[in-house]
Amino acid sequence: MTNLVNAVGRDLAPHLKPLIGPWWFSQFDSVYEVSQTAKRSFQTAFPAQEKRLDALMLYAAEIFMYIEENLKLTPQSLSDKTIASDELEEMHQQVVSTSFLALATLLDVFVSGQFERSDSENRIGESKHAAKARAMAMAVSSAEKLFSTHKYFLDFLKSQSPAIRSAAYSVLRSFIKNIPDVVNKGDMKSIAVTILGSFQERNPACHSSMWQTVLLFTKRYPDSWTTLNVQKIILSRLWDFLKNGCFGSQQVSYPALVLFLDTVPPKAIVGEKFFLQFFQNLWAGRKLSYFSNVDQLAFFGGVEECFLWGLRNASRYCDGVDAINRFQRTLVDEIIIGLLWHEYLLTASSKYQDASFSESIMGSSKCSIEPVDMESRETLNVKYSTEYEENLGKCIIRILSGIHCLDHDLLLVFCSTFQGNCLDIFQQTECSSQNAEWAVKFLILLDQHAVQKGETWPLVKLVGPTLKESFTVTETLDSPESVRFIVVAVSIFGPRKIIQELISFDLGTRQHLQYFNERIIPLCLKKVGPSTAARLDLLLALLDEECFSEQWNSIITYLINPAQVGVTPGTVDNNKISILAMLIEKARERTRKRIHLGGYCSYEWHHELLDSASVSIIHSFPPFRNSDAQFLCAVLGGGVEDDKTSFISRNTLVLIYEELFRTLMTFMLDSSFVWVKNVCSLLNNGKNYSSRGFESSTNMLEMAHFSLDVLNGSFFCLKTIDDESELVPGILAAIFIIDWECNMLTITKDELDEKQMGEIEARLAFCEAIHGFRSKISKQFFRSLSINSRKSLGTILIESIKRIIFVGNELDSDRIISLCCQWIGDIFEYFCKDQFEEQQLLEQFLTKNDWWPLWVMPDNRLGSSLKAENGSLYASKNTLFVALVNKLISEIGFSRVVAAATSLSLTGEPITDNHLCYSRAWLAAEILCTWKWLGGSALHSFLPSLSDYVKHYSENCLLDSIVSILLDGALVQGAGSGLSLLWPASYDEVESIEEPFLRALVSLLLTLFQDNIWGKDKAISLFNVLLDKLYIGDATNLNCLRILSSVMSILVRPLSIKSEDSSASDECDHYSQSKFHNSTVDWLERTVSFPPLNTWQTGEDMEDFFQLVISCFPIKATEQLQGLKPERYISTVEKALLYKLFEKQRQHASASAVVNKLPLVQRLLSKLVVVSVAYCWEEFNEDDWNFVLIRSRFWIESTVVMMEEVAENVNDAVANSSTSNDMTDTLKKLGMAVSTIDPFPIKLATNALVSFSLFCGLVGLQQKEYAENSNPLRIERWEVIKDRILEGILRLFFCTGVAEAIANSYCHEASSVVASSRLDHPHFWELVASRAVESSSHARDKAVKSIEIWGLSKGPISSLYALVFSCKPLPPLQFAAFVILSTEPVMHSAFKCDTASLVNGDTSNNEDPHNPDMSSEGNVRLREEISHMIEKFPQEVLEMDLVASERVNVFLAWSLFLSHLGSLPSSSSGRERMVQYVQDSANSVILDCLLQHIPLELCMVPGSRRKDIELPATVSKAATAATCAIRTRSLLFCIESLWPVGTEKMASLAGGIFGLMLHILPAYVRGWFSDIRNRSTSSAIESFTKAWCSPTLITNELSQIKKASFADDNFSISVRKSANEVVATYSKDETGIDLVIRLPPSYPLRPVDVDCTRSLGISELKQRKWLMSMKSFVCNQNGALAEAIQIWKSNFDKEFEGVEECPICYSVIHTANHSLPRLACKTCKHKFHSACLYKLPELALRDLAVGTLGSLSVLHVDMALFMELKPEIFAMMDEHIHKIKP
Repeated sequence: MTNLVNAVGRDLAPHLKPLIGPWWFSQFDSVYEVSQTAKRSFQTAFPAQEKRLDALMLYAAEIFMYIEENLKLTPQSLSDKTIASDELEEMHQQVVSTSFLALATLLDVFVSGQFERSDSENRIGESKHAAKARAMAMAVSSAEKLFSTHKYFLDFLKSQSPAIRSAAYSVLRSFIKNIPDVVNKGDMKSIAVTILGSFQERNPACHSSMWQTVLLFTKRYPDSWTTLNVQKIILSRLWDFLKNGCFGSQQVSYPALVLFLDTVPPKAIVGEKFFLQFFQNLWAGRKLSYFSNVDQLAFFGGVEECFLWGLRNASRYCDGVDAINRFQRTLVDEIIIGLLWHEYLLTASSKYQDASFSESIMGSSKCSIEPVDMESRETLNVKYSTEYEENLGKCIIRILSGIHCLDHDLLLVFCSTFQGNCLDIFQQTECSSQNAEWAVKFLILLDQHAVQKGETWPLVKLVGPTLKESFTVTETLDSPESVRFIVVAVSIFGPRKIIQELISFDLGTRQHLQYFNERIIPLCLKKVGPSTAARLDLLLALLDEECFSEQWNSIITYLINPAQVGVTPGTVDNNKISILAMLIEKARERTRKRIHLGGYCSYEWHHELLDSASVSIIHSFPPFRNSDAQFLCAVLGGGVEDDKTSFISRNTLVLIYEELFRTLMTFMLDSSFVWVKNVCSLLNNGKNYSSRGFESSTNMLEMAHFSLDVLNGSFFCLKTIDDESELVPGILAAIFIIDWECNMLTITKDELDEKQMGEIEARLAFCEAIHGFRSKISKQFFRSLSINSRKSLGTILIESIKRIIFVGNELDSDRIISLCCQWIGDIFEYFCKDQFEEQQLLEQFLTKNDWWPLWVMPDNRLGSSLKAENGSLYASKNTLFVALVNKLISEIGFSRVVAAATSLSLTGEPITDNHLCYSRAWLAAEILCTWKWLGGSALHSFLPSLSDYVKHYSENCLLDSIVSILLDGALVQGAGSGLSLLWPASYDEVESIEEPFLRALVSLLLTLFQDNIWGKDKAISLFNVLLDKLYIGDATNLNCLRILSSVMSILVRPLSIKSEDSSASDECDHYSQSKFHNSTVDWLERTVSFPPLNTWQTGEDMEDFFQLVISCFPIKATEQLQGLKPERYISTVEKALLYKLFEKQRQHASASAVVNKLPLVQRLLSKLVVVSVAYCWEEFNEDDWNFVLIRSRFWIESTVVMMEEVAENVNDAVANSSTSNDMTDTLKKLGMAVSTIDPFPIKLATNALVSFSLFCGLVGLQQKEYAENSNPLRIERWEVIKDRILEGILRLFFCTGVAEAIANSYCHEASSVVASSRLDHPHFWELVASRAVESSSHARDKAVKSIEIWGLSKGPISSLYALVFSCKPLPPLQFAAFVILSTEPVMHSAFKCDTASLVNGDTSNNEDPHNPDMSSEGNVRLREEISHMIEKFPQEVLEMDLVASERVNVFLAWSLFLSHLGSLPSSSSGRERMVQYVQDSANSVILDCLLQHIPLELCMVPGSRRKDIELPATVSKAATAATCAIRTRSLLFCIESLWPVGTEKMASLAGGIFGLMLHILPAYVRGWFSDIRNRSTSSAIESFTKAWCSPTLITNELSQIKKASFADDNFSISVRKSANEVVATYSKDETGIDLVIRLPPSYPLRPVDVDCTRSLGISELKQRKWLMSMKSFVCNQNGALAEAIQIWKSNFDKEFEGVEECPICYSVIHTANHSLPRLACKTCKHKFHSACLYKLPELALRDLAVGTLGSLSVLHVDMALFMELKPEIFAMMDEHIHKIKP
């Protein structure tokens, strides 16, 4: 509209006449947006104010006409459209209400001139004035016409619409205001009744306009009240309006009440009665204002205004002064006291639930007005609130202020009531102190709303007289309420004014002091009672700044007798000292609050008598009074952190804490822990804090508890004497020490008997109290101490912990370590603000003493130095301390303990600060040399921490220092290592090094190079250092030489070129010129110059050089030793020298008739053979190879002899155990049997195995490359000796397995003894296993037969199972045993135990009638080792860990079984019996166990294709393994990678087993799947199978069917791969049938669907029977579908040949065991499958159980057959049959 007006402009004028009415009307629309739009457009059209008025006057007739038309409208006439009646009604109401508002505003504009007259309007011409006059006259006339026509709009006031009623009130107000004459006298009554009776209006939306109309009508027509019944029409409705809280319009109506009172004609009402009823009903309406603070304020504001108006205008209703006074007195009595004050007291009563108080105030309130709302106490409890009580009090005070201004005497009426109420409460000595809460709160409100405004009447008229009257009560009765009232009054008005009011005249300072001393002090300091606390508050409140010191001195001397105090300890009066303690506590609290609020306290509280009393108490002996500790806490202060007020001198304060410290030390000296007593010397630190002597431990404990009470109440006071050098740290340290003792006592108390517990119970109680006290102290307190105190305290506690480790031995070491580590962490947390302070404490902790360190000493100048003597006397203590250091490293980090120089803060961030120099390379060296400690070791604890740290932070300096220290130590000791040197050094070998420094050095270097922390540069640097130390002038440093081979076994790899990289000629040239190459050549030349090994008598330094040379030529092994090869490239010079060295030993050994059996010689020779074969084999001739093989066979067979002897000893021990019942004795014999294993032959055999493995690998390689006869490695030449060696290796393999099998047959512990013996030589057994895996079937067969011939109690198969399921497994042996068990020639005999022989029966049927489901070959019985895992799968395995050894063994058993089952021919009877065995005996829980490893729910993504899903690692491994197992029909790939066992590897094995079971045992898995009742589980399994298994399975099935040869003209097969369908067509003579076999997407979980698409010459019954037969075959087949189809075809053939079908399964060939019906019934002459007949009794019994004859009523089977099969079932059946069939 605004845009339209702007666009049209003046062209709008011709159209204004029809527009002006709706335009004006729209400006009052109830929709805000509409009204605002209309107003803006109107102002735009007529910008000037006078223009708008001119327009309205010009078109006034049109506007009035439009409004009149609107008022004539009805809902039905509003619209021609079909609109709902309720919408029409709403539209009509909006039109009427808007019209009224438009009319009212129009009248105001025209008549009242709401548009102000402007200057230009004053200059308009006379004609314009006349025009306006005419327009106004016309407007008034039109308005009067409307008023008359619509009967004063009174009917609209009765409308149901609040909007119409509100608008009608507005238009009536406008008429009364602007056209008062419109109401004639004849209609006055009806109009008055309607308007003045409008208080019945209940809608708050109408009340604003209603009040305006009522007030204006009463003011304009005061005589209208005389025309009606005031009581009935006005007052009764008004009372109801007020009682109902103005029906919700409190904020509008309550302010209007005083205006209403002003307009009420005095003659129309009876003054006193009217006001009493008015306030009574007004008061009754307060309950609707309880819940809104705004409504409460409006209510109390209305009460205040109306009441004060009533008092001020009393003359309107009363004649004469007496009548006025009486009227005012009545209002005060009835309203102020009877209603408001009564309510205020009632609020207090309801809030504090005191019945006696409620009754007292009810009785004291003499009110003739009956309260309207006599709610129950419970209702009041809900309604009253703190805001309501406060607002009510404010209202009363404002009214009292108004009364005081009006008439002082009127105020006395309330004051006397207030005084009486107070006295009633003060005299109730047994009442709760909360009863006086109302009086206190009222005083506070008086202060806030009257006193602070400068008004004097509260003190003079109200409080003063009340205090004067109640003071007598205060003196005579022990009333806390009266005293508290005085205290609050003093705080408001000041002490001088209160005392002045009490004695009624003003006092000077001297008289004031005299009155204070004579009256106040005795009053406030009398004996302890209920009001003592309040009296002390009063005493402190009455202290005056002008005479404080005199008053305080009077108080102290009144309580403490100077003549008695200090003479004898403990002579201070108990009652007075208790009162004094309370007084000081209150004074301290008042002072603290004043300071906290920003004020300043100038009071000097210190007094000499307080010092004397404190000293007297602290020097006294038990028993103590309760007041003693209370008094000391009061004078000391410090109960809270901001309490800094001093009541005693500093010297006294220090003396008190010294006595407390002395008491704590006395308690510590009485401890049963040696370290606690020992720590006391630390606490003294040169000062004489000697212990106090006590007559008994009871007195000592009481004194300790007293000291703790004082400390607890004054703890923060310690900060005031923080500068006392040793006192504060000593006290705090004592608290920590006793707290630690508490921890130890708590741990040990469970181990004490009743007597010991009784001895420590009292001590433990105090320790627990100390623990609770210490726990409350925050770390902020400790950190707020001075740096000297924190440093001293930390030092004491650190030294205490060290003494616990080195002196204390009361607890087991593990507990000590845990506690001490926790305590050190607490020390760092509490006392260290930054890294520097923490490192200082760590330095203190790690400082040397008599016990620590054992190997490396910290040196401030050199950094570290080696300890001259390493006494074993302190080794255990040193190890315990290292365990604590290691525990600390694990808790707070390596960076903070060892590499402190790189730690910026306690968080471990790196820094470059030169001032922090705490790097502790010596500590790392000490820990590495200690090697093992309680709960950890260097290998498993420290080195991983070191590695993790240096990977994140570049710490070459730290590592260099550690290596340097260890190298120096190793050089000093100069001991050899005992490493094999042939292999990459392993941590297991490092364990065998005895010399601590060398062991530490080798383990550290191994970690650094294995973890790629150090590289070639570091290796070169270290190699150069070693070369420099190797020679001293021309002499060899023997110590360096001895350790050099061990270090070189680590360095050789980074120093050299890998063998596979030797093709790079540049690198080879560079290597040939390197110092490492030159040194190696030099060492080789020197070693070649030595005499042959066979001539050695002692080694001297020759052995060390030999070892050094061997360490330079390491061997590299692939995983599980499946392949061996040289580790590095060597130059031709090195190769020539190495071969020369080998040839020299070989030639001399061949030429010599005597073999030097010196162990050193044999060991070096075996190693030399290995490295020569590895690096120089190309130079070997036939003699060389002959020497190698002969020596290898000799060394291996020596070990075979030893191991066979061990096996025989084990067999004898177990065999003889039957004569001995002592298992311990047998286990001891077994231990002795395995202890005879000599490690030296095993080491030689290990080297021989390596040589033989290298030879075998080279033979295979050379056989492919060179076929000529000149090849020295031609296999024919060495076949015999190779077989002999392999035979020996396999005998070793079977020997250890047989020994464990024999031991296992005795008990599990015996098996563990034997199996554990292998763990000492893992490398040897790994080599044995690798050769066993590579052995030929022929060699295995010979080995098996030799073990069988041996004649031990267990054979070769048992030995293999013992290795697979070993209790102490070695993975290579497990894998090798698995391979041998799952391959020929062992596999065939590895599973079946024996076969049940046939029993006598009807042999003509060729079937055992007692076992009709088995063929003539009998039942399958698996070996016990595997059958119990398959048949009796333990349910507990489901609850075991996913990598538990029992679970692994079960999986291995199933893997073996499935491998064997898969190897059997598909149609063989053996396979059928095995499959039937699975169906009957195997526990299907194995499938549930498999799926525990495959979290299928993680890969369930609806709508996703397989390739789109990113599978979790475990699911991915399982899926891949399942697919691979189906494709390869093998699980060997899973078994090979199973060890070390992990979650993902177990998932892979589980997936493989699941896939292979789907392939080999589809019907078995399908049966398990169909039993799953959890839909989400079955859906997940089906989804996994469908995605990863079914595609491969379906492809295999269809391929096999397509390749199958059915070779019959009557039968044909066609495959539809795209539809996964097979069509089988069978035709015979003139009959034929087509069956379609459809494989489901989730095959084989879901059954195959079989459908008949064509039949010719076959009855429907036979067709259905054949269809069911095919379904039965394909669903029950645990194998390929091609086999099922072949069997089904054979079934057809037999049927056409005339063979009778089984009447039970309707098939000729049995669907499970493929047998023919041979068991004949003598009654019906039918032949049955024995398996069907065998199961029939169970089916029949099931039918009989439900009350039917079932199968037996159809089949006339001779009952004799059932009796023969299952007599027990027959007996039950017979009983049921007699019940059913008479």
